[in-house]
Amino acid sequence: MFYFIVFKTLQTFDLTHMKVILLRDVAKLGKRFEIKEVSSGHALNLLIPQGLVVTATPEAMRRIEVQKKQVEGERAIHEELLVKNIKGLDGATLNIAGKANEKGHLFAGIHREEIAKEIEKQTQLQVDPSFIQLEHPLKEVGEYDIVVIGGAKKAKFKVVVEAVK
Repeated sequence: MFYFIVFKTLQTFDLTHMKVILLRDVAKLGKRFEIKEVSSGHALNLLIPQGLVVTATPEAMRRIEVQKKQVEGERAIHEELLVKNIKGLDGATLNIAGKANEKGHLFAGIHREEIAKEIEKQTQLQVDPSFIQLEHPLKEVGEYDIVVIGGAKKAKFKVVVEAVK
């Protein structure tokens, strides 16, 4: 009798999968604020303890919608500021130093976030890293042309990567 009740319960509830809301971009799973169905073991053992997802309850979905609107509003404000200040960035040259070996290969690649920090340091302009067009991190010493796109405007600037010993 007990086995029958448990079996019927398992048939009505799918305990092998659960719906979750992504709190951050997760590689091979999805982008922030998306609702995905993942295996319960993966969610309970990895994603939830690391704070990458929350279970998709109606209350959590309402909270996420509010957060999503706030993030979109902030992004729009950052984009407006970037469009106003994009002329100051056009044609600029940024110098970034990184540890490199004798062949000129950097030990750590330079990502969008580091470029955004250097833009703020050297030109006093705040740029959201998501506006910087960079296919892959800069991993060698040299000069690179980088594009920042904000709204309908573009700015092109140079990044000079120098080796530090």
